[in-house]
Amino acid sequence: VQLQASGGGLVQTGGSLRLSCVVSGTSSSLNIMSWHRQAPGKQREWVATDPPTGTKLYTDSVKGRFAISRDNVKKTLYLQMNSLKPEDTGVYSCQVWINRKEYWGQGTLVTVSS
Repeated sequence: VQLQASGGGLVQTGGSLRLSCVVSGTSSSLNIMSWHRQAPGKQREWVATDPPTGTKLYTDSVKGRFAISRDNVKKTLYLQMNSLKPEDTGVYSCQVWINRKEYWGQGTLVTVSS
């Protein structure tokens, strides 16, 4: 199983980006999918979770600005990020649970300039 994240880049404060994470190498259903981020010099933190059913979850600092979603046919996880702030800068990584196993993708860098 491989996860390929993309969509990061440099954006000004108030701008938007859409991250994608494509899951390949499996025909199994995707269970819980999440985005995490790691700012320079800080520990990785959880950002958002998309369960297969039920309510999507967000860390407080991104509520109302970020939206997580998925396309199960394309096996792709998305993160729409609006009203970006400099404190959103970091490497964003995707995580997925498949058949009770956890998989991580490499990160995509998001840089928000002030």
